[in-house]
Amino acid sequence: MNIAVTSTGQDLDSQMDPRFGRAAYILIVDSDTMKYEVLDNAENVNAFKGAGIQAAAMISDKKADVLLTGYCGPNAFKTLDAAKIKVAGDVKGTVREAVDAFINGKVTMVSEPNAQGYW
Repeated sequence: MNIAVTSTGQDLDSQMDPRFGRAAYILIVDSDTMKYEVLDNAENVNAFKGAGIQAAAMISDKKADVLLTGYCGPNAFKTLDAAKIKVAGDVKGTVREAVDAFINGKVTMVSEPNAQGYW
Protein backbone atom coordinates (compact mmCIF):
# COMPACT_ATOMS: atom_id res chain seq x y z
CA MET A 1 0.00 0.00 0.00
CA ASN A 2 1.24 3.51 -0.81
CA ILE A 3 0.84 5.90 2.10
CA ALA A 4 1.22 9.65 1.56
CA VAL A 5 2.44 11.49 4.66
CA THR A 6 2.85 15.25 5.02
CA SER A 7 6.30 16.08 6.32
CA THR A 8 8.56 18.95 7.39
CA GLY A 9 11.62 17.05 6.11
CA GLN A 10 12.81 14.52 3.58
CA ASP A 11 13.11 11.29 5.59
CA LEU A 12 11.08 8.93 7.74
CA ASP A 13 12.33 10.49 10.98
CA SER A 14 11.11 13.98 10.03
CA GLN A 15 8.20 15.47 11.93
CA MET A 16 4.87 15.45 10.17
CA ASP A 17 3.64 18.75 8.77
CA PRO A 18 0.09 19.34 10.05
CA ARG A 19 -0.92 21.03 6.78
CA PHE A 20 -1.75 19.06 3.68
CA GLY A 21 -1.75 21.43 0.72
CA ARG A 22 1.02 23.62 2.09
CA ALA A 23 3.21 20.92 3.65
CA ALA A 24 6.91 21.34 2.88
CA TYR A 25 7.17 17.75 1.63
CA ILE A 26 4.97 14.74 1.10
CA LEU A 27 6.53 11.32 1.44
CA ILE A 28 5.01 8.36 -0.41
CA VAL A 29 5.83 5.33 1.74
CA ASP A 30 5.42 1.71 0.66
CA SER A 31 3.91 0.07 3.76
CA ASP A 32 5.43 -3.33 2.88
CA THR A 33 9.06 -2.24 2.44
CA MET A 34 9.15 1.23 4.09
CA LYS A 35 10.89 2.51 0.96
CA TYR A 36 9.77 6.02 0.17
CA GLU A 37 9.77 8.76 -2.43
CA VAL A 38 10.02 12.43 -1.46
CA LEU A 39 7.72 14.89 -3.20
CA ASP A 40 8.88 18.50 -2.91
CA ASN A 41 5.73 20.56 -2.35
CA ALA A 42 7.49 23.97 -2.59
CA GLU A 43 5.37 25.05 -5.53
CA ASN A 44 2.21 24.73 -3.43
CA VAL A 45 3.60 26.16 -0.17
CA ASN A 46 3.32 29.72 -1.46
CA ALA A 47 0.43 29.25 -3.89
CA PHE A 48 -2.23 31.93 -3.73
CA LYS A 49 -4.97 29.29 -3.93
CA GLY A 50 -5.49 25.71 -5.03
CA ALA A 51 -2.60 24.28 -3.00
CA GLY A 52 -4.68 21.41 -1.60
CA ILE A 53 -6.12 20.48 -4.98
CA GLN A 54 -2.66 20.46 -6.57
CA ALA A 55 -1.17 18.41 -3.72
CA ALA A 56 -4.07 15.94 -4.00
CA ALA A 57 -3.45 15.58 -7.74
CA MET A 58 0.27 15.05 -7.07
CA ILE A 59 -0.28 12.16 -4.61
CA SER A 60 -2.97 10.68 -6.85
CA ASP A 61 -0.44 10.59 -9.70
CA LYS A 62 1.88 8.64 -7.36
CA LYS A 63 -0.89 6.08 -6.73
CA ALA A 64 -1.31 6.86 -3.01
CA ASP A 65 -4.01 4.79 -1.31
CA VAL A 66 -4.21 6.82 1.89
CA LEU A 67 -3.11 10.21 3.20
CA LEU A 68 -1.85 10.76 6.75
CA THR A 69 -1.92 14.42 7.71
CA GLY A 70 -3.01 16.85 10.39
CA TYR A 71 -5.59 18.91 8.56
CA CYS A 72 -7.29 18.69 5.19
CA GLY A 73 -9.54 21.42 3.78
CA PRO A 74 -12.76 21.00 1.79
CA ASN A 75 -11.43 21.38 -1.76
CA ALA A 76 -8.51 19.04 -1.18
CA PHE A 77 -10.80 16.56 0.56
CA LYS A 78 -13.20 16.52 -2.43
CA THR A 79 -10.30 15.92 -4.79
CA LEU A 80 -8.90 13.11 -2.63
CA ASP A 81 -12.34 11.55 -2.31
CA ALA A 82 -12.80 11.62 -6.08
CA ALA A 83 -9.42 9.89 -6.45
CA LYS A 84 -10.50 7.28 -3.86
CA ILE A 85 -7.68 8.24 -1.48
CA LYS A 86 -8.68 7.75 2.15
CA VAL A 87 -7.70 10.46 4.63
CA ALA A 88 -6.56 10.13 8.23
CA GLY A 89 -6.60 13.45 10.02
CA ASP A 90 -5.10 14.80 13.23
CA VAL A 91 -2.09 12.49 12.89
CA LYS A 92 1.06 13.59 14.76
CA GLY A 93 4.65 12.50 15.30
CA THR A 94 7.31 11.54 12.81
CA VAL A 95 6.55 10.10 9.40
CA ARG A 96 7.73 6.68 10.60
CA GLU A 97 5.51 6.85 13.72
CA ALA A 98 2.52 7.86 11.59
CA VAL A 99 2.99 4.97 9.17
CA ASP A 100 3.42 2.52 12.07
CA ALA A 101 0.26 3.88 13.71
CA PHE A 102 -1.66 3.43 10.45
CA ILE A 103 -0.39 -0.12 9.93
CA ASN A 104 -1.42 -0.97 13.52
CA GLY A 105 -4.90 0.53 13.13
CA LYS A 106 -4.25 3.43 15.50
CA VAL A 107 -5.27 6.35 13.28
CA THR A 108 -8.75 7.70 12.67
CA MET A 109 -9.98 8.00 9.12
CA VAL A 110 -12.08 11.11 8.47
CA SER A 111 -15.23 11.27 6.39
CA GLU A 112 -15.18 15.03 5.90
CA PRO A 113 -12.67 17.91 5.87
CA ASN A 114 -11.26 18.88 9.26
CA ALA A 115 -10.05 22.37 8.30
CA GLN A 116 -11.56 25.38 6.63
CA GLY A 117 -10.33 26.34 3.18
CA TYR A 118 -7.19 28.53 2.92
CA TRP A 119 -5.95 27.48 6.36
